[in-house]
Amino acid sequence: MIDHYPGRQGGSPLILPRLEPVTWRKWQRGAPLTQTQHARWTVDGFLVHQELFTAAELACFQEEAARLAEDARVLADESAITERGSGALRSLFRPQAHSALVRRLMQDPRILDIVEYLLDSPVYVHQSRINYKPAFRGREFWWHSDFETWHHEDGLPGMRTISVSISLTDNTPYNGPLLLIPGSHRWYVSCPTPTPPDHFRASLREQTVGTPDEGSLRRLAERGVEAVTGPAGLVTFFDCNTMHGSPGNITPWPRSNLFFVYNSVHNTPEAPFGGQPPRPAFVAERRDFTPLGRAGTTTPA
Repeated sequence: MIDHYPGRQGGSPLILPRLEPVTWRKWQRGAPLTQTQHARWTVDGFLVHQELFTAAELACFQEEAARLAEDARVLADESAITERGSGALRSLFRPQAHSALVRRLMQDPRILDIVEYLLDSPVYVHQSRINYKPAFRGREFWWHSDFETWHHEDGLPGMRTISVSISLTDNTPYNGPLLLIPGSHRWYVSCPTPTPPDHFRASLREQTVGTPDEGSLRRLAERGVEAVTGPAGLVTFFDCNTMHGSPGNITPWPRSNLFFVYNSVHNTPEAPFGGQPPRPAFVAERRDFTPLGRAGTTTPA
C-alpha cells in the first residue's frame, strides 16, 4: 500500500502538491452550477450558496436540530460529543440515525447534483454531524485539513470528497464562523505527530494531532482567510483538503450547522494510513458504500 500523503510518523512537516484533480468534470451547459462558480471552486476550493433552501425548509431543520439536542436517548449515545469542561453539547454524529428528516436532507438533489457533478461520481456519506457551538461555551475548531484526518485515521486513499455545511443560525464575525483559506486545497500539509490510541475520543472535543504547524499555515494563508458570514441558510461546499477552522464562541448567540461529508464510491476507505485501528462507525462509514439516491421534499408531510 503506497501512501502518497505521508504523515503521523514523526520528523518535520512537509507541504506536498495535491495529486488528484480539484474538479473531476469540466463545466458544460446544463451543469448544476454556473461557469463562474465552477471556476471559483477550482481556484478557491469552496463555494457558498445563499438561498439553496426555502425559509420553511430551514425552519424545519432548525426545529429538528433543537429536538435532537433535547432528546435524552440521543444525548446518552456515544455519538453525542460534549464540550471539554462545560459539558455543553458540541456535536452530534450520525444524526440520520435519529431523524428521518436528516436522512432525506442528505439525499436532497440540490446538494447531490452539485457534489456528484464536481466529483464526477456517485457518492455515499462518509461522515455526518450537527455542530452546535453553544453560546458562551462553544470552543474553537483548530485549523486542519479534513483529508489529513480522514486519510490517516479512516483510510481514505485520495482527495475525492466534499463537505457540505448548512448553517442553522446566523453566522456573524463574532460567534465563531467557519474560516477557510482560499487555494489551500492544492497543497497537502503533513502533520508529523503520531496518532495516539483511541485518539478520536479526545480529538472530537479538541483536536491537537492532525493540526498543521504555524509556518505551513503562514505560507498557505498568503492569499488571506475568508470567513463565512451571513444569515441562517447559507450552504457551504468545500473540498476535503481545504484548510479551515473556527474560533470559539463567547457571544450569547449559538452558531450551529448541519455537516455532511460526501465521498466518491471510487474512494472508499482502506486500512488507516496512521497505523491505528479505524475510528468507530458513527464517526466514519466503513461498510455501506451504496450510492445515495434522490429524496423528495425535506419538509414534513
